[in-house]
Amino acid sequence: MPGLKVDIHQFLKIAIPLGAAYLAEYAMFVTTKIVVGKLGYHHLAAVGIAGDLSFEILVILMGLLSIVGVLAAQAEGAGNKSEVGKSVRQGMLVASMIGIPAMVLIWNLDLVFHATRQDPVVIELAIPYLQGLSGLVLPVLWFAVFRNFVAALAQPLAVMVITLAAVFMNYLLTVWFVYGGFGLAAMGMFGAGLATTLVSWLMFFCLTLYIFRKPGLRGYGIFKSNWRFDWPICAEIMRLGIPVAALVFLEAGLFIATSILSGIISAKTLAAYAVVMSWVGIPFVIALGMAEATMVLVARAVGRKQIHAVRRAGYLGMTLGAGLLILMVIVPLGLADQIINIFISPADPGFVEVSKLATQFLMIAAIFQVFDGLQAIASRALRGLKDSVAPLLIAGFGYWILGIGGGSLLAFHYAFGGAGLWWGLAIGLSVTASLLCWRFNRLTTNHPVWSAAS
Repeated sequence: MPGLKVDIHQFLKIAIPLGAAYLAEYAMFVTTKIVVGKLGYHHLAAVGIAGDLSFEILVILMGLLSIVGVLAAQAEGAGNKSEVGKSVRQGMLVASMIGIPAMVLIWNLDLVFHATRQDPVVIELAIPYLQGLSGLVLPVLWFAVFRNFVAALAQPLAVMVITLAAVFMNYLLTVWFVYGGFGLAAMGMFGAGLATTLVSWLMFFCLTLYIFRKPGLRGYGIFKSNWRFDWPICAEIMRLGIPVAALVFLEAGLFIATSILSGIISAKTLAAYAVVMSWVGIPFVIALGMAEATMVLVARAVGRKQIHAVRRAGYLGMTLGAGLLILMVIVPLGLADQIINIFISPADPGFVEVSKLATQFLMIAAIFQVFDGLQAIASRALRGLKDSVAPLLIAGFGYWILGIGGGSLLAFHYAFGGAGLWWGLAIGLSVTASLLCWRFNRLTTNHPVWSAAS
């Protein structure tokens, strides 16, 4: 099938660089945990909950901005270059508008920790880390808009190169800033956050320079035209993006709530959660690259009004994604001890209990990581159709009623503890993934794609 071969080539051309880029981006938070975790399990718990919550806030906002990629891909599919550039410029303005309050929110996340009665030592350690980290919001969101642009054109290789280099630099700066040396005094937790902020700014400047200098990308007029608000386009970004952001909020909130509930159980449960989430994020961000590729191919087919190409692109992404994630199950099942030892020293007084909990959680995570990635791919396939409200309702039911509701019941009422929370995640994500796949099949089977998209 020539069409399938072309789709597979285009899919891999987008998915591999983006998957590597998302993995590298996530690895910056993981390497921070590795460096700081050697100071003790309280430090690991602090950087875990503060870093994870900050990351989830950024993911929510990037979900809203992902609509820029949909608009750009549809315009590219229709052969309208000026509309592509206009969508990107408006996306940058929207990113600036939502980024400033997000920066203030991350700076003050310790209020959430106080309100949920986290360990006082964890809160005290988290405050300077958040202060150093809060400056990364604007460059991360601007970088996300430009990443959506190059992904929509199937040219994300530069994103991969930039983010891979950023991981190495983030690790070096974190070690230097946290522990000091070469004439610099140790900055501790504040230095860990500051290192990631500086690297995020460098990533944005590098991608901007690449887009500005590459002739094929300059043809879209991003830097030549006036940067003024085009209210109809901004309104479309917000109209389509808010339900998407709400869906991502429900998904991110699932893990945020689990993190907070883990801290309520104990600091050691929270430390174990931070260890396991460091693994869980790896298959998820790889799946996220595949999900973005699926969204781009679906949106392009929408622009061409080719219903069979839409179905083929959606099913291709879901099939390849599920297959890869099933293969990756071997890691948490076979390498649990190795994963744990990366983050916490055997000499740590809390090692035995944290290790026991983390091993238990990893066994459950092996089950739901497949569905976690699959729901990300299916939701973005629907996003390529501009279908955002129904997935939001599905996510509300799966993530919160089954995930958090069921997990809390198991954890506290039936005394399963942290394991109960993880079983809730597994159930909620499995049901959500199944319903989203059914939704995509129903829309593309019973309706012309342009009717479904509207």
